[in-house]
Amino acid sequence: MAWALDALASYVQNMLVEMAKEEVHMLLGVSEDIVKMDVKLRDLKNCLADADRRNITDLSVQEWVRELRNAMYDATNILDLCQLKAMEQGPRRDVGCFNPLLFCMRNPLHAHDIGSRIKKLNRRLEEIKKRSMYFSFINLGSYEYCNRREISSNPCTRETSGELDELSVVGEKIEEDTRNLVEILTTDDLSKYDYSKIMVFAIVGVGGIGKTTLAQKIFNHDIIQQEFPKKIWLSVNQDFNETELLRRAITEAGGDHQSAGNTRGALERALKETLDGKKTFLVMDDVWNHRAWEDVLRIPMINASLAHGSRVLVTTRHDTVARGMMAKKPYHHVDKLEPTDAWLLLKKQVVGNESDEAQIELVKDIGMEIIAKCDGLPLAVKVMGGFLRQKRIGRRDWEDVLNDSIWSVSQMPEELNNAIYISYKDLQPCLKSCFLHFALLPKCKMFIMDDLVSMWISEGFVHETSRDYEEIGREYYHELIQRNLLVPDKECPDQAYCNMHDVVHLFAQYVARNEALVAHNSEIDICDKQMNSQKFIQLSLMGTRELESSKLEWCSIQAQTSLRTLISVGHIKIKNSESLLAFSNLRTLHVEDANFDGLAESLDQLKHLRYLSLARTNTSRLPENIHKMKFLLHINLASCEGLVKLPASISNLQQLRYLNISATSIKYIPRGFCGLTSLRKLLGFPAHVEGDRCSLEELGPLSHLTWLSIRDLKNVSSSKYAIKVRLHEKVYLRTLALICTDTLSIRPDEGISENEQQRVEEVFDELCPPLGLEFLLIGGYFGRRLPRWMKSASVVYLRSLRILSLHDLVFSTELPVGLCQLPCLEHLRINLVPAIKRVGSEFLQPNYQCQNHSFPKLQKLLFGGFHEWVEWEWDEELKAMPILEELHLRSCKLRHVPPGLAFNTRALKKILIHDVKYLRSLENFTRVVDLEVTECTAMERISNLPKLHRLVIRKCPKMKVLEGVPALQKLNLEDYHMETVPRYIKDIRPRHLMVYCTVSLLCSIATGKSGPEWDKFSHIQQVNAYANDNCRPITKLYVLYRRDPFFLETNITRYAIARARKNRAWFRYMATCPIDDVWPVGQHEPGNKRLPLCLRFRWQAFANLCLWLRRVCLHCNEATGVASSSDQWTEAAGCLAYVQVWMPCSGSSS
Repeated sequence: MAWALDALASYVQNMLVEMAKEEVHMLLGVSEDIVKMDVKLRDLKNCLADADRRNITDLSVQEWVRELRNAMYDATNILDLCQLKAMEQGPRRDVGCFNPLLFCMRNPLHAHDIGSRIKKLNRRLEEIKKRSMYFSFINLGSYEYCNRREISSNPCTRETSGELDELSVVGEKIEEDTRNLVEILTTDDLSKYDYSKIMVFAIVGVGGIGKTTLAQKIFNHDIIQQEFPKKIWLSVNQDFNETELLRRAITEAGGDHQSAGNTRGALERALKETLDGKKTFLVMDDVWNHRAWEDVLRIPMINASLAHGSRVLVTTRHDTVARGMMAKKPYHHVDKLEPTDAWLLLKKQVVGNESDEAQIELVKDIGMEIIAKCDGLPLAVKVMGGFLRQKRIGRRDWEDVLNDSIWSVSQMPEELNNAIYISYKDLQPCLKSCFLHFALLPKCKMFIMDDLVSMWISEGFVHETSRDYEEIGREYYHELIQRNLLVPDKECPDQAYCNMHDVVHLFAQYVARNEALVAHNSEIDICDKQMNSQKFIQLSLMGTRELESSKLEWCSIQAQTSLRTLISVGHIKIKNSESLLAFSNLRTLHVEDANFDGLAESLDQLKHLRYLSLARTNTSRLPENIHKMKFLLHINLASCEGLVKLPASISNLQQLRYLNISATSIKYIPRGFCGLTSLRKLLGFPAHVEGDRCSLEELGPLSHLTWLSIRDLKNVSSSKYAIKVRLHEKVYLRTLALICTDTLSIRPDEGISENEQQRVEEVFDELCPPLGLEFLLIGGYFGRRLPRWMKSASVVYLRSLRILSLHDLVFSTELPVGLCQLPCLEHLRINLVPAIKRVGSEFLQPNYQCQNHSFPKLQKLLFGGFHEWVEWEWDEELKAMPILEELHLRSCKLRHVPPGLAFNTRALKKILIHDVKYLRSLENFTRVVDLEVTECTAMERISNLPKLHRLVIRKCPKMKVLEGVPALQKLNLEDYHMETVPRYIKDIRPRHLMVYCTVSLLCSIATGKSGPEWDKFSHIQQVNAYANDNCRPITKLYVLYRRDPFFLETNITRYAIARARKNRAWFRYMATCPIDDVWPVGQHEPGNKRLPLCLRFRWQAFANLCLWLRRVCLHCNEATGVASSSDQWTEAAGCLAYVQVWMPCSGSSS
């Protein structure tokens, strides 16, 4: 495919240049052919950009691209084999003899073979070049300039306006986002942000996510209309013209651009005069280049002396654009639609009249499946809505759409295609390759950034430069995030994991369809047909978790001999007789969660392999001659529990850059391991002592390490071995993990001797990290004191530290007091330190060198597993953590949070509290917007959180008071033992209430207006309640309620509701005052017909009294059936009440 050709052509050209420098072409006898090949490649590169553009839809171009791609791949194979022969020969004393191409001079047969192959390849390129003449490719030059020179009549360009399409607005999320952004736009203090007097805000997201709709919603908001006399909406786009942009700005502001003339200076003056002194709100929609603001609009708007509070709101797909415009952080990233909102949007697009409303509900199940494929992308939902509008509202027609090839990789709707294509087109070729490669990865598995970067390096997407491949690969990764083509997992630090929107994923697979195939176990029949009829370069297999249910078979892919990438996640059926011999061209092999052991013996046949990952497989051995796989850059053996040793020859893999042996059974490292001097990342390195040799000695010469993880440090018998690691000399080291023993394997009562504790303390003292370290993990440490280099006086060694994690420090009785001085610390996680009882003010001692604040850069703090922690001292006067955004407290005995926490952490947005047993209240966190309280059994009160938007309360049975939360939007109550809706719900006004409760309570909610819970939740706009059906565990019972317009839906049967009524009656009597509850008589009776309170009370009281009297008084048995029926204190009266209440319910239900 064209997306990889530019990189391949560049690679081949670079090798040819090297050949010319060394005059190898003369000795090979192909001098003239080399010159011709170089010219042909240069000519072909000029048309690759146009070929890439046309390759998506033009079948004839696709065939031409396929031929050129195959020729380039053959060229890389030729050069690989040449280099391999040279490496096998080994270095000689004469200078330059290790050059793989010069090696050919000393091997005539090999030189002849290489020369013949180059001539043959040259003839193929000549034919391909001739064929290119028929396509009339536009010479757009190199990729670096093609997008700038592309004609402005691009069909993807769109023009937007400030007018709002109400059909595009659905759900509470956009309303909430609008309210929040309007508040920010109208209340933020300019003194905190002084950038040329105008504050810029940004809405960021992938194409089609709803950025423009949100901006239009804000633009038309009543408060915005009142606050800003001048409002300007500009649709900028990629190909904006500077003077035209100024003209439109003048017109939108109410000025006359025609009288200003055509010069830029005159237009700038006209805009200045139009806005002079006015409070202005400018929306710049769909900005691709920050110059639209910086070079065109900023200066005239600043010169206009705008009124205080003027604002600019920009929508863009790129974080880099927002950064270039100096937009205020954090940028607002638009989230996907929730399924319920997506369904409402789809209905709006399809429903034409009221009669369609009821009909469309009959196909809701199919509609929700269609929505799932849209992945919450509003544009995708609207496109599908327009498509369904042309169909009848019926199950057959909608099922046809659901199963249509529109969802396959063979075609896509043009509108959706264009929306994503313009983002794809804007990428450089290396980024296009990385973007399309990401779509090859199985969605069931999240790949960490390091694995992705290693794959890109192995595929050749990262070109050789003076910088490390990994550094460049990480830049590519983060640029795709900044362009919002990848979506980072918010829970992971440093954006280590990413996803891709399903619709974007589908587009990428569509573009790569001629080269890559993603085969899912459930679609194996379709994939078999494709594999039988087409040769692929990249193949991704998604099997099942259980081998027995897997339909994928290894034999079914044997015909794919051209594969360069093979990714398999999940079980695939592999026979003992099968091997890897058919895949001799593989560069990348990633197999996970599979029975791979039988194939391991043939690994050494993969001469071209760069990337090898066998994580979580049953691999028990690697080939002894693994040294023959000389191109290996990346080996991942994590969680291969059956693997007990590394082959000795692994030390000869001179190009190896990554090795992960974490969670394996490897205990010993072969001698000579120190020869792997190209290693950048080494994970799971085991420390062991054998005689007078310690494996730590092998780490000394590895000076290029950027990531090092050492385990089993408990085995190190002397600190002298730790010195030989020379850790402080590893100036490139950025991530370090020091694991003393397995997590949770050591407990205080196991009786670790003082000598053992002292020894491990001395070992850790000598493992002082270098100054540039950014991430540090210490785990399973059983020393009583922390290493000396973590003390206050020595904390300078950690001055670059950004993330610190201390885990399972069972004997430590105090926290390191020097951490507050770290100027770059962003994340601090301390977990499982059971001996700590008090955190004093010394932990937060003032640091006057950092603007008088301790922990000046800390953003996230987690304290967990402090099982004996009861006291936290922090007075309001002690300034600390000024930009803390997230706080986690877990498993401790704190009775209250310190006053200094709420007073000083003015940036705190999110709090998670779990199993803090004695905490009774949480108050006065004025900036918190997200709060979760879980299993806090003493919690009674939450109050004065004026900015709180989302609140989750799980299993807090004593919770009684919730007040001072005027901004609350979402409230989740989760307790499957909950029998009644809490009374504090009546006094708050969330827009959305989510309840997880008992079946009995759910049934009561399901009765709606006639139920006892109605008055507590009826004022809330939306209520979703759920319970588990114990009889059918797979089924989740639900009640869905909406206040306006009224809607009530449940899947609970009438019989279940009747049974629940009876159970709740007895629960009410036993747990609460019976007079407080009244309920309707009979299943079908009107809601105002209720059982008299006196009759119910007398019957319940007498029924229980009678049972007691029968046990203690023999005479009471004689009263049965004797008393008058008019006496409501008799048992007969009680029985009559029982019949009146319960028999109608039972009869109607049966």
